Amino acid sequence: MKYNTLLSTISLSLLIATNIWAQTPTNKKFEANMESLRQYECPEWFRDAKFGIWAHWGPQSVPMHGDWYARVMYEQHTRNKNRKTTYAHHVKTYGHPSEFGYKDLIPLWKAEKFNPEELMKLYKKAGAKYFVSMGVHHDNFDLWDSKFNRWNAVDMGPKRDIVGAWSKAAKKHGLKFGVSEHLSAGYGWWQANKGADIDGPKAGVPYDGADPKLWDLYYSKSTAKHESWVTNNGMFAQLWFARMTDLLENYEPDLLYSDGALPFGTYGEEMLANFYNADIEKNKGQLEAVYLAKPARHNKGWNVFDGETCVEDRERGGLADISPEPWQTDTSIGDWFYNVNWKNDDTGTMYRSPFWVLSTLIDVVSKNGNMLLNVLQRPDGTVDKEVVELLETLAAWMDANGESIFGSRPWTVYGEGPQEREGAADWKEDFDYTPKDIRYTQNKENTFLYAATMGMPTEDIVLKEVTKEAGKVSSVTLLGSNQKIKWKQSSKALVIKLPNLSACTVIPVFKIEWK
Repeated sequence: MKYNTLLSTISLSLLIATNIWAQTPTNKKFEANMESLRQYECPEWFRDAKFGIWAHWGPQSVPMHGDWYARVMYEQHTRNKNRKTTYAHHVKTYGHPSEFGYKDLIPLWKAEKFNPEELMKLYKKAGAKYFVSMGVHHDNFDLWDSKFNRWNAVDMGPKRDIVGAWSKAAKKHGLKFGVSEHLSAGYGWWQANKGADIDGPKAGVPYDGADPKLWDLYYSKSTAKHESWVTNNGMFAQLWFARMTDLLENYEPDLLYSDGALPFGTYGEEMLANFYNADIEKNKGQLEAVYLAKPARHNKGWNVFDGETCVEDRERGGLADISPEPWQTDTSIGDWFYNVNWKNDDTGTMYRSPFWVLSTLIDVVSKNGNMLLNVLQRPDGTVDKEVVELLETLAAWMDANGESIFGSRPWTVYGEGPQEREGAADWKEDFDYTPKDIRYTQNKENTFLYAATMGMPTEDIVLKEVTKEAGKVSSVTLLGSNQKIKWKQSSKALVIKLPNLSACTVIPVFKIEWK
C-alpha cells in the first residue's frame, strides 16, 4: 500500500478514533492547549515510586549490535562514533541493504522465549514500582495490535501482542504500567534508508527504503533539505496521532514517555489532553497519569517542552541540585538495545555494576527524581545470567535500605562531598564517587534523615551538614544491621564511628532520628 493511500485510509479511521476519545471524559479537565495543560500536577504514586524498569526491546535487538541499528545499517560511512561497525556487520551477516533491508530483519525477531510473568517477578523483587514497555521505536514497528500500521508485532515477527503481555504481567504484580513512543522523531531519523553506498561495488545502488511500495514501513521521502528531530510533515503528524490514540485507548497506561518534547503542535496537545482526561475518567475524577518529555535537543517548531504540562525527563543524565518538581532520568545497564560490543566505563563489560546503578539511583532520588532503568533482553526475550545477578544484588540492597528510597523526599540539601554535577545535563552519568560523597533523603514527616555513603567507608563518617543547627539528633542506626552505632553531634558535624560493615551490600545507609 502506498504511503499517501495509507494516510487517506488513516484519516477516516482517525475521525473514528478521535470521536471515541471525545465521548470518553465526563470529568473533563484539560483542553487541547498549553495554557490548560499547565494545570497538570504530578501524582503522588510517581513521587513515591522512585524506581522503574524499562524494556528497550524490539527487532533492532536481533543483530545484537545495539541501538539505532535500523538507521546505521544504511549508513556506509556513519558519523556515529559508537556504531562504526554496524554497516559492515550487516553486509557480512545478512547482505547488502539494497537486497536485505530492515524489512527482512523483522521476521527474524521471534521472541520465542519471552516470559513476561517471570521477568516481572524479577523486576518487582529488584524494587521496581513501575514498568515501561517499548511501544514503538524510530523504526516504525509497533509492538502492539496496531490498527493503523501493518508492521506490528501481532502480524509479524513474534506474532504476539508485546505491549499487551507486558501490561498484563505488570498489573498482575501490582506495578504501574507505562509505554514509550519514539515514533515522533522517526521520519527524519530514518531517511538514510533511501540512500545508496557512496563507494565500493554497490556504489549508487538504492537501498530498499527507496521503494515507494515499502514507505508504510520506511516513511515517504522527505523533500526538506534538512529534516529536524520532529518533522513538520502534516500527514506524518496525523499518522502519529492516530497510532498514539490507538495505543493509549486500548492499553490505558499509567505513564507515557516521548523521546523528545511534546511533538506536532496541536496534534500533540490534543493527544496529551485526551490522555489526561481519559485517565481522570478511569480513576473516577483523580488524575494519576504521567507524561514524560525531554527539555533538551530540538526544542523548537513542532517540538515544544513546557515543564508545567508534564514531568521532565533527562536521558542518561541528571540535575545539579534539588528540583522543586519531580523529574526522571532514563538510563540503561548497557547500550539501549542488546549489544555484544558495548563496554561500560565502570566494568569494561556490556553491563553496569550494582554500585553504579545504586549510586546513580541514590543521587537522582536525593534531588527529587526517579530513575527508569533499561534492562537488556536478548532477541529471544531472555536476560543473561549477569543481568539476573545484578537484579538480585539490587533486591538484597532494597530489602535492607528501601525505606531510604521509596516514598522519600529530598532534604534541605541533596548531599555533600567532592563529586558534584555542574548544571543539568544529558549523557553525563559517570562519576568517581567516594565514601566521603554523601547523599541525603528524608521521610515525608521529616522525622528521619537518611545518609548514604557512596562507597564503603574505611574511617569514621563525618556528616558536615548534620549540625546541631540543622536539628538535634536522638539516634543513629545502620539500615540492615542491629549493631549499636556510636556517634557524636556538634555545631560542626555529626560524626559516626566506623561500624562493622560486613553485612552491608554495595552502599551503606545510616538512619538518623531527630529529637
